[in-house]
Amino acid sequence: MKRFFKKLLLYAKLPEMRLFWFFLPFLVVLLIINIFYLPDFWIFVILGIFLVLGAIILVNNLRLARSNLEIKIERNELKSIIFNLRDGVIAYDPNFMILIFNRAAEQIFNLKADEIIGRCFNLEMARESRFKFVSQVIFTSLAPVVVRQSEPGVYPQIVDISLDEPKTELRVTTDKIIDPKGQLLGFVKLIHDRSREIALLRSKTEFIAVASHQLRTPLSGLHWALESLMSQKLEAEQKDLVNAALEASVKLLKTVNDLLDISKIEEGKFGYQFENINIINLIETIAAGVKDSAKQFNVKIYFERPSEPSIVISADPQKLSMAISNLLDNAIKYNVPNGEVVLTVERVKDEPYIQISVKDTGVGIPTNEIDKLFTKFFRAENITKIFPEGSGLGLYIAKNIIKRHGGEIWAESEINRGATFYFTLPTDPKLIPPKEIIYGEE
Repeated sequence: MKRFFKKLLLYAKLPEMRLFWFFLPFLVVLLIINIFYLPDFWIFVILGIFLVLGAIILVNNLRLARSNLEIKIERNELKSIIFNLRDGVIAYDPNFMILIFNRAAEQIFNLKADEIIGRCFNLEMARESRFKFVSQVIFTSLAPVVVRQSEPGVYPQIVDISLDEPKTELRVTTDKIIDPKGQLLGFVKLIHDRSREIALLRSKTEFIAVASHQLRTPLSGLHWALESLMSQKLEAEQKDLVNAALEASVKLLKTVNDLLDISKIEEGKFGYQFENINIINLIETIAAGVKDSAKQFNVKIYFERPSEPSIVISADPQKLSMAISNLLDNAIKYNVPNGEVVLTVERVKDEPYIQISVKDTGVGIPTNEIDKLFTKFFRAENITKIFPEGSGLGLYIAKNIIKRHGGEIWAESEINRGATFYFTLPTDPKLIPPKEIIYGEE
């Protein structure tokens, strides 16, 4: 009972109850006048009517007060959550007037909420030095480097932004704010500062680069010495030992070279040289180059040429050959005896892209491991049991090469039925990123 009266007292103090308390004295005065001038019967009738009306008004006001109180509590809780988020939050209406600017956003942009909330942003404000940074996030087209992580026109929009002044790496997620009727109320941006993550990635990459450089020189010397030994007159047993050592040095050198390639990729210094190439001719050349390797594994290579004699795209032929060769090597190595590898090239319908696929009849990849395929050093569990050797770097390198060309790469597989790797490449050079980006392992 005490709790009930405490709640009643709380609701009675709310602004929504002011109307009830305002009219209550007039009702009391009117009732007193009626008592003196009306017969007893009508006094009881009017008293009953007043009590019923008063009860209805009181109950409705209490309900309204309770609803408004709950809304205010929820709103305050939401404000508290948004204000204390680790990621920056900016919300603005269709006229780009800033409505929300939380604490994390203040730290990212070095601006106070009071300085920016209520301001309508436009391209003129982007020229002011103190608002230039935040303007490049609100109008992402102003940022020097933007890499889309989502399809254009599909919300939420996800982009990675790289800024030089200040040196910052941001992931910006933009979504619409829409009312129940579908009317646009504004936009909200969630800003994740990836600068520290990227800096850590770069420091690890630098370490790999230094270690790999230090390893490659003595390994090259060892490899040269073993090759020289192979040319000498040796007994059969000695020749077998030297040959085994030579094969081991080749594998080790390949791993070191892959690590060096990764360090260059992640530093944005892999050195791409784009030119117009006929992708059909390039794939035909690559397929011909792996036929000897396919024979050793008793695998047949097929290239299904498209009806078009030529599809010209802008690409780096050396780097693209590396990516396709990695896919073909895996398709051959992890195949079954008398297996097949089929290469196809086709245009993506109604889009400025071509799609290339590498399909094999091999051991396949477990469904729960497909998402990890393009991460560094990852090898599927069933593969490691059959082929213990391997660095797990080839697909990571291939992914970065394809993404640098403005494409996407993915895989589909069924265990013991083979796997198909797909990747796209743009036919429009404008869709190629303007410079090398660290793509990481998303």
